[in-house]
This record gives sequence, structure tokens and C-alpha cells, in this order.
Amino acid sequence: MNKVRVGVIGVGYLGQFHAEKYAGNPDVELVGIVDPDAIRASQLAGKLKTQAFPDPVSLIGKVDAVSIVVPTVLHHRIAQQFLDQGVHVLLEKPITVTLEQADELIDLAARRGMILQVGHIERFNPALTAIRPLIGTPRYITAERAAPFTVRCTDVNVVLDLMIHDLDIVMDLARSAPKEVSAAGVSIIHRRLTLRRRG
Repeated sequence: MNKVRVGVIGVGYLGQFHAEKYAGNPDVELVGIVDPDAIRASQLAGKLKTQAFPDPVSLIGKVDAVSIVVPTVLHHRIAQQFLDQGVHVLLEKPITVTLEQADELIDLAARRGMILQVGHIERFNPALTAIRPLIGTPRYITAERAAPFTVRCTDVNVVLDLMIHDLDIVMDLARSAPKEVSAAGVSIIHRRLTLRRRG
């Protein structure tokens, strides 16, 4: 069986984990990594015995799939480039900045017959995997998430960064999409609190 040729775009805090997992997978060839910090990219490439590329486009034609782990504002443009060229995409969440951009990527992936996977890692949490078969028809679900503030997560609001995991888990356990969503909040540490009603 041929190895899946993969590249990682963005090897900051989270992206380095993508690269390390691929490098350690015997069914994967980590073709290369891309990051605007050339020194960081070069050092990690050396550690993982792969190549550092100067920009995402350099990977086109060399990979079957990519992990895109960059700020959310860049998701749509970079994912579009790769899907359009017949490359499967694992895109870190949130999928895009707007619903319209998300729909465009979903439609493009469907038209091209490509896999577009969003990194909702919590749905694969072993605790969830264990309880999923034990839950029948839940009537009430509550979720609480507490974490220290991190600057790396300020390109989107807390709903898209963290609460999205809880919404994904609730929809999975309830086996249903929500009929109505409402939210209230206040920004304490960072100015980004934009909550938009969609749909």
C-alpha cells in the first residue's frame, strides 16, 4: 500500500502536533511543512526529517492531503487552493470566518470529490466514545468549559474557538441539529466578542 503524502501548513502550537503525528504514522509520508517563521519551520523539519517549504503553494503537486493549521482568517483561501487542485484537506476549527465561506468550501469539496474534514477533535475523545453507545434519547444536556486565557486563540471569538466543541458534542449525542440557538456574553479580557445570529 502506498503511503499517503501529507503536508502541514502552519506549525505553531497546534500545527506542530499535526506534523509530529504524521511523522510518526507508518502509513504517512510527511512531505513537508510550511510556516511564516522560517527558522521554526526549518528546525521542526530537521527534527521530523522532512522539508520546510516557503509557502503553501509549494506543496501542490507533491501531496495527497494537507493539514491547515493557520489563523482562521486564512482558512478559506488556503483550503480553496488545495481542494481546487484535488488535495484532501484537514482544516482546524473553526472552519472559516463566515458561514458563506464554509458553504463555499463544502460545495467545492463535494464537486471535486475531496475530503474536507474539520478538526473537531473532541468528538473522538475516548470518554465520548465510551459513553455514546450508552446514551439513548437525552432530554437535558449541560456543558461547562473552563480554561485559562491564551493569546493564540484571539483571532476568533470564544464561541467559535471553544464552545464549538460543546455544540458539536451536543448535536452528536442528541443526533439532531438545533432548532434555536441564543447566546449572551461579555468580553472581560479581550475585545473580540462578536456574536452573530446566522440562518
